[in-house]
Formats: sequence, structure tokens, C-alpha cells
Amino acid sequence: MSNDRRQWFGAYLARLRKDAHKSQRQFAAMLCDVSGTQSLTRNEVSRWERGGRIPDSWLQFVAEVLGVPLGELERAASYARGESDGPPFGAAMILAELIPPGDSLAPLSTRSGRRIGQEDVATLAARVHGFRLADDVLTGGDLMTPVFRELNSAMRQYRESTHTEAVGSALLSQIGELAQIAGWIASDGGQHAQAERVYRIGIDAARQADNGPLVANLAGSLAYQFSNTGQERAGLDLSRAALDEAGADAPAKTRALFFDRIAWAHTRVGEAQPAMQALGQAHDALADADDVEAPTWAYWVSREELEVMDARVFTELHRPLRAVPLLTHVLTRYDATHAREVALYRSWLAVALADANEPEQAAEEARRVVIASTDMASDRITSRARVVLHRLEEFKEVSEVGDLLHDHGHLLCA
Repeated sequence: MSNDRRQWFGAYLARLRKDAHKSQRQFAAMLCDVSGTQSLTRNEVSRWERGGRIPDSWLQFVAEVLGVPLGELERAASYARGESDGPPFGAAMILAELIPPGDSLAPLSTRSGRRIGQEDVATLAARVHGFRLADDVLTGGDLMTPVFRELNSAMRQYRESTHTEAVGSALLSQIGELAQIAGWIASDGGQHAQAERVYRIGIDAARQADNGPLVANLAGSLAYQFSNTGQERAGLDLSRAALDEAGADAPAKTRALFFDRIAWAHTRVGEAQPAMQALGQAHDALADADDVEAPTWAYWVSREELEVMDARVFTELHRPLRAVPLLTHVLTRYDATHAREVALYRSWLAVALADANEPEQAAEEARRVVIASTDMASDRITSRARVVLHRLEEFKEVSEVGDLLHDHGHLLCA
């Protein structure tokens, strides 16, 4: 049995445990509880995670405690025992390879890979943008495995190949861009701890490439996740830092994006006036045409998309008279193939309509959101569906709302 494979399995298991927010001692105690034995100690868990032993007889209990499919654990153990040729692919498994001990982006001391050039970087750039476009119409659950596989491959290419300094820098920028979309996809799939680690990998890559706007985009993406997952103050601090990182010379589209994220961060901490000010700065930045070409990753930033954020902020700040017209307008022109975004915008419209004391219309929009949430593997949609249902509970005596809660109220307990 390869020692490297055992260590890989150990890193994979440790990542699963940490994602579940369990210490080694807690993990061992829980395994004892579900297995009915008191023979397992923290030291044995530590031995597993160092690669000293594969816990074959414990896999079913590990799966139960950590909420991981048993088949995934068994495939990982089979690979660690040398019974299969290639590593199994799953987000946590790939991350165990993505972040080995030491610097995950440090070139190998002896590079055995081929020499690569700008054509190879251009090929990777096209694939990265392909994932961005795919994310417009698919969800995190659909894209997580292929995007992490691509990121793993790109990092291996950088570490193992030979290249000029210019090519290496360009490759690092593409790794940073790929990490950003991988983090976004992981977050959409509800894998927030994995998303954070990947964003940090991307920040490291972008810093090494001396690509300030990309560092800012990655930091801003992580800030946005913080703002939406109970770390609102950290999200605000990081979104401001992202704008500073980008610098005054960043392209207009990117500055608009960073101000938009600051607006959302202020909104999430309940700071209405700074949020409104940041929205204005976002529109001003976009209107400030300059000669600096925007990076490819900012392709989607437009006046219409800024209006979407305006509407979301107005909704969160309970200003339905401003939010409802904007959201209604957005939904009349938005491409129906972007099903996740359409459902998200309907969720804010439903809340704004409830705030405007229009529960019948709110229930109609909410039903569309809930139905969409059952059809898409997106944690964002699932979470928003619950928010909308909670908001409408005060109108349960209204027949349309009562029917909605009768049909889908069970989601509030999920």
C-alpha cells in the first residue's frame, strides 16, 4: 500500500471531519456512540488522519457520523489501498489533493512535466470561461465535480511543467480565475468551508501573479459568502479590503462590482445609508467609461445587473415601493434559461410584495420559488425558499398563503 495514498486518505478524512466542525476527540466519541463500543480514542483518529491506517471496519460509522455517502468513503479507501488506479473524484476528495502539506502552488523541485506556452494558457482560459457560462444555466450540484477536477489539473500543470516566467504568471492568473468560479459553485452547492479554502487558494495564485483586480474579485467573492452565512461583519471588512486591493486604476466594471458587494455587505449588517451610498458609487463607477479593458470574469457586470442588486438591497431594507418595480422589470427581460437567477429574483420579489401587504401576489411568486428549489441542486435557492415561506407565515389566514404553507410548509422543518 502506497504511503502517499494513505496520507491522501488521511487528509481527505481530516477535511471531512473539519467540514463537520468536529474535533478529533468529538469525532472519536461520536463513533463510539453509534458503534456501541468504547474502544476508539482520539489517538486512533489522529493515526487515521496521518495516514497510518485505513479505518476499514469503521467506514459505515464514519459515514453516519459525518453525513457522507458510504460509497464515497469506500471508493476513497479502495484507492488508498491501491485497489484502483486513479483517485475518485468528489469535491472533498479533490480538495485533499489540492491542498497538500506546504505550499499547494509551489513548483516541484524536479519538474517532470512538458514545457508549456501561451497556447496552453489560452486553452485553460477558454475552459475557465466555459465554466462561467455553464454556471449561468446550471447549479452548484451539477458543476462541482467537473470544476474541481479542472482546478486540480491546472494546479498540477503549474507545479509539474516547465515554462517561462511570463507563462507561469499567466497560468497562475487562470488558476485564480478557476478557483473563483469553483468557490462560487461550491458555495451554491452549500459547501461553504470548501468554497472558502478554494477562494484562499485563488487569492494565493492571484497574488503570486501580481493580479490585483483578481485578488479583489476572489476576496470579494469570499466576502459575499461571509455576508450570507452569518459572518456579516467579516463580510463587510473583507469587501472593503477587496476594493482597496483592486486599486484606483482597476477597470470601471470591476470597481462597480466591488462597490456592489460593499453595498450588500452594509445591508447585511443593517447599515442602510452606507449601503445606499455604495449602490450610488457602483453606478457612478460603471458610468465612468475608461480605456482599461475589463477582465473576462467581469463579462456579466452591466447596468441591468446593478439594478438587480439595487432591488435586493431595497428589499432587505424593507423599501418595497422601490424594490417591487425594479424586480418586476428585471423578471420581464431576464433570460429564462438562467433558471437559478430567475428563481432568486422571484424570492426577493415575494418578500417585497409581502412587505407591501400584497400577500396574494407574494404567494404566487413564492410558489414558483419553492417549485424551482425542488428541481435544482442549489443551496442558494433552497435557503431562499425557506426565507420566503417564513416571511409569509404571518399571512397564513390568507387563502393563497394558507394553501402554499399547506403544500410546502414541511420545508421549514428541513
